[in-house]
Amino acid sequence: MSSGFSGGVPDFFTAGGRSTSRNSSFNTNLNAEQQFPFPPPLPGIMLEPAGQIRRPNFIGKRSLADFQQQSQQGLGFYLRNVKLRPNYQHASIPSISPEVSPMSNSMNSRYGIPIVQQHRLQQLTLPNRNVNNLCTSFFSPNLAGNDGNFNTGMGLPGPGSGSDVFGYESEKKMMSHRLQELEKELLGDDDDGEVASVVTSSEWSETIQNLIAPCNQKSISLSPSSSSSSCCSTSASPPIPCTRQSFVDAAAAISDGNMESAAEILTRLQQVANPRGTSEQRVTAYMVSALKSRMNPTEHPLPVSELHGKEHTLSTQMLYDVSPCFKLGFMAANLAILEAASEQGLHRIHVVDFDIGHGGQYMHFLHALAAKKPDDRRAAVLKITALADSVSGDEEKLKIVGERLKALADKINVCFKFSIKNLNFDGLNREELGVEPAEALAVNFAFRLHKLPDESVTTENFRDEMLRRVKGLSPTVMTVVEQDMNANTAPLTVRVRETCEHYAALFDSLEATVPRENPNRVRVEEALGRKMGNSVAWEGRDRVERCEVFGKWRARMSMAGFQPVPMSQPVADSLRAKLNSGTRGNPGFTVNEESGGICFGWMGRTLAVASAWR
Repeated sequence: MSSGFSGGVPDFFTAGGRSTSRNSSFNTNLNAEQQFPFPPPLPGIMLEPAGQIRRPNFIGKRSLADFQQQSQQGLGFYLRNVKLRPNYQHASIPSISPEVSPMSNSMNSRYGIPIVQQHRLQQLTLPNRNVNNLCTSFFSPNLAGNDGNFNTGMGLPGPGSGSDVFGYESEKKMMSHRLQELEKELLGDDDDGEVASVVTSSEWSETIQNLIAPCNQKSISLSPSSSSSSCCSTSASPPIPCTRQSFVDAAAAISDGNMESAAEILTRLQQVANPRGTSEQRVTAYMVSALKSRMNPTEHPLPVSELHGKEHTLSTQMLYDVSPCFKLGFMAANLAILEAASEQGLHRIHVVDFDIGHGGQYMHFLHALAAKKPDDRRAAVLKITALADSVSGDEEKLKIVGERLKALADKINVCFKFSIKNLNFDGLNREELGVEPAEALAVNFAFRLHKLPDESVTTENFRDEMLRRVKGLSPTVMTVVEQDMNANTAPLTVRVRETCEHYAALFDSLEATVPRENPNRVRVEEALGRKMGNSVAWEGRDRVERCEVFGKWRARMSMAGFQPVPMSQPVADSLRAKLNSGTRGNPGFTVNEESGGICFGWMGRTLAVASAWR
């Protein structure tokens, strides 16, 4: 709505007809005018008639004819909207004129609107006609008159103004009232419809409101692009901001040793946490628990031993079975191994696996071999050497896995051999592993490398040492599948943000693939919660979850002497077809090729990456 002004405006209060007198009363005679002479700047000099300020009294509600009559008398007035109203000639307005010192910098939040007073009736020349600048001109010390003097608009002398400007006592008195009462009592905004108002825009209203409550006032920007919105303080507790940013703030407070502030943030976040609520509420619950454990591990323990327990192993395997991102990651590794062996014309494949789990990856591998042509299938041989940790006693579990895979191979007529070796760096050579010359040697690291400590944990640097030992085996191909997350050497704040974003996407993807009534989904999410907790709450050797982004894995592989083996287009197409198979498909999941690896994600967030090296 255009107000029609051409760049300059008259005195905000005097042109509007607001007046005050010594006895704090209003004269209901609209045509009566009072002259308030200013003392001359220098003794002996008479004031000019133009130097007198006309302050006509006014009544609370006026008709359109009254406003037109005032305009004809030279009282420039800019109307927001005008509606014909009855003429309340006998209405009186209660007088409100509390005494306020013009030199006071502090103003009561309820009473404190100053009267803008100037030497003469004059128009302001503003370089920028934006309404925001118009507001600040009235209430900032940059209000300049035509005579070169400055008026602060707050009853305070500006630079270059004479003290005699405030000579009369009437100039020391200020009218104060809340903006709502001014509009209601003087302008009749309580009636239906809009009326003519001195406050012609929301920017004016907010400027006066800021003056009413200076304790909550923000600095008024002179920029034309300044936002006109403002915040009002309330007695209620502050709203909870974005949970991810709040977790970052809590992590920053913990890093700075400000445990009291961190505890306060976590207390607010606890209000929205719910292990059985939405995916965001569930992630919030696990993250609150993780940060509380970091602050006080005695009261909120998250034992590292849980990551090596039977329940965590079982629930993690369930995750690999139900999440397309992880399941397709295993399939990509299998297809890369088959493709590498085929390129060299080898039908006998020997896979060395450092963490075979429950063997689910190789069930798909056996089916892939069974799908070959009859002659190729008869010549194909799959031999798996599973490396066991003698300390944790994995041999019995691995025997069960081998028996299950052997039964499947016999059922689908695939030649299969299975052996178990103890994991020992010194024994990591082709002879100890039983690699034969006619075999295509493949080394598989599926969600294993991130658990090995690197140079940031110990000088022994088991992660790089393992890669160098594997390089010494001269494998036909080495496959790596890992979660894509910057949670190894990153500082706590970055690690917390990465953990929130990564697992929030993972929880959302589970919503799309596993029904809520499925009892296994709770176990899967509890396994994810243990991984989140370890990544955030622990440091040093106790922090087992040390995931990296794919770019860092590439740099580490390069330093170990490996070169990437890009997966072919048929492999990528096969994985996309598998993702979109079924009646519903998997909307929201993505398969992308990037820098030699295949990225699996949810809604644009990469969750896992499969890659091949030699």
